[in-house]
Amino acid sequence: MQALQSIIDKQKVGARFVISAPMLGLDPVAFDRLAQSWIAKGGPGFVLDGIPFRKVVDGQFFIQRVTVKRLAEPL
Repeated sequence: MQALQSIIDKQKVGARFVISAPMLGLDPVAFDRLAQSWIAKGGPGFVLDGIPFRKVVDGQFFIQRVTVKRLAEPL
């Protein structure tokens, strides 16, 4: 995903930053699935660093944004 890599590349190693569904052009359901995989395995070049922010859509909670920490090398 080129949009995600562009966001990561702009950050310094060790920086904390936010990745959100709108930043990647994803709806809450698609972003939630992607964020769940980051929670389980870590992201490409970052690790989660905080509690994910969730949004209610049709009575269900979906992850809308996450705070992450940039790593020196991708996992």
